[in-house]
Formats: sequence, structure tokens, C-alpha cells
Amino acid sequence: MTLVQLEYIIAVDTYRSFVAAAEHCYVTQPTLSMQIQKLEESLGAKIFDRSRQPVVPTEIGEKIVRQARVVLNESKKIEELLQEERGVVSGELKLGVIPTVAPYLLPDVLTKMLQAYPQLQLQIWEYTTERIIQELKTGRLDCGILSTPLQEAGIEERELYYETFVAYVSEKSPLYEKKIVTADEIANEKLWLLNEGHCMRGQVLNICHYKHNQAAEGTFEYNTGSVETLKRMVDINGGITILPEMSILGYDEDQLNHVRYFKMPEPVREISLVTTSNFVKKQAVNALKNEILAIVPERFKTKKKREVMGFDL
Repeated sequence: MTLVQLEYIIAVDTYRSFVAAAEHCYVTQPTLSMQIQKLEESLGAKIFDRSRQPVVPTEIGEKIVRQARVVLNESKKIEELLQEERGVVSGELKLGVIPTVAPYLLPDVLTKMLQAYPQLQLQIWEYTTERIIQELKTGRLDCGILSTPLQEAGIEERELYYETFVAYVSEKSPLYEKKIVTADEIANEKLWLLNEGHCMRGQVLNICHYKHNQAAEGTFEYNTGSVETLKRMVDINGGITILPEMSILGYDEDQLNHVRYFKMPEPVREISLVTTSNFVKKQAVNALKNEILAIVPERFKTKKKREVMGFDL
């Protein structure tokens, strides 16, 4: 049994294809298949059911692949120790970020990271919370930036900041004349929401005590995956939407005229850097955390956890 063989079976389990796994591992498909077959012969067990498409692990194969991920992760810690000794941050760091955070946090962070750590290769994907957790557990991501707490077994959370939600109000709305709004007032407004699958959608619905009743007078639901699209829908069609405060930091005076904060206690979400419990690349993950904290406004870091209320995070 070799680490290369373990890498190959993990790749097949990840991509559910011998061809795709071979491409990922930069070897020919016959070479990968031969090495996996040798491993199966040495173990006396079939790891994959090749009769099915896509390829799936057998019952014992699932257990073998799971242990292979642990072994491979532990082996990578040797390189991590050497990097730590040399004070070098290098290699790949695969990051997943939810779409309601990525456009407002990452541009500045990435600029700083690339300047400070030129030997580090960053690979970033915008995914939903569910997808990021799945990718972390299968080893396709090293870390994620999510709204927490997740209460997910095997996942560790490192709090970064607390972000207030604000209302973005149309000039046509009666709430435009108010300086501060309440959840009850918004519950009766035309509300623009993110698609199903986005954690912020559920948070907004809880904030506003909003009911899924399109027949009710004054309510309408339009689904999108973009916070910026929600804002545009309010500008053109009226109504209201809820935005994370980070998204308004670059607004001009005219745009800020549409922003209303909530009456205290304000609804707040916790944003964290998450990894698996046995993650590697600690130096790179810590470097990312430090760069994020360096650019986040101080008021985002001073909010108390007890203020995170108004919905179940």
C-alpha cells in the first residue's frame, strides 16, 4: 500500500470517474486503474463497483476511502511542520465562500494575501453553505467562510466578525420616511428574497416573521442568488430587501439614502472561518484569518455574541 494508491482511490471517490480522477492526478487512466487494482489485490477487497456509472465505492470501499483520507491528511502534516519551521506559507489553499460574503470581503483580502504570500496558490469557489460543508468533508476544500454556528459534527469554527443586517427600502415604500425600522413593519412589505439554499434567505425570513403567502395583499416573492439583484429589484419595482452591512460599505450618498437600520437589538449574523477537525495547512488558514481581520471594520469585531438574535443562525 502506498500514499499514491490512496491518493488515486480518493480521487476516484471524489470524481466518481476513473477518467476524471486520472486527469486530476495527472496520470493516464490505465496507470491509475492498474494501481487501484494492485491495492485491491493486496487488501483482498474490491474498493469500487465498476459496473455502475458513475463509479461508486463498495460498502467496504467506503470505509477504506474514509480511512485513506485520514491517512493522507496526516501525511501532509509532515510538510506542514517543515513549512512552519521555515516560516513559509506556500502550496495550494482551496477556499469556499458563501455568495453573500464573497463579493464584499474577498477582493481586498485576496490583494493582501497575494502580496504577502506570493508562494501561496489560492483557489476559490462561491458555494452555498451545504455545498461547502460537503466539499470540506470530502477534502475538496481546505476551508470555508460561512455564517455560523453550524452545529455540524467534524467541523471547527473560528469566529471572524459579526455583521448587522440592514433594510434597503424603495422611495415608494412608506418605510422610506422612517429613520429606523422594525421587523414587524417589514413583514407587511413587498419583500425580495434570495433563492432556496442560501442560508441568508432563512435568516431574513426569521427576521421579518415573513410568511410564504403570495396571495396576501402587498406581498410578492422573487428568487435570485445575488444580493445586488435584490437591490436592483427594489430600485426598479419598489418594496424592500434585507442586505448584509458589508455590502453597503461602498455605497454612495444616494444609495445610502435607501438604507435603514433596525431598532435595537439589531439582527446580526456571525461569520466564521471553518475547517474540518483534522485539517492541514494551518499556516495558510491562519494567514487568511489574519488578513480578513485586518480589513474588517472594528465595529464588526466588537459586537457581542449575545446580540446575534432575531433568528436561528
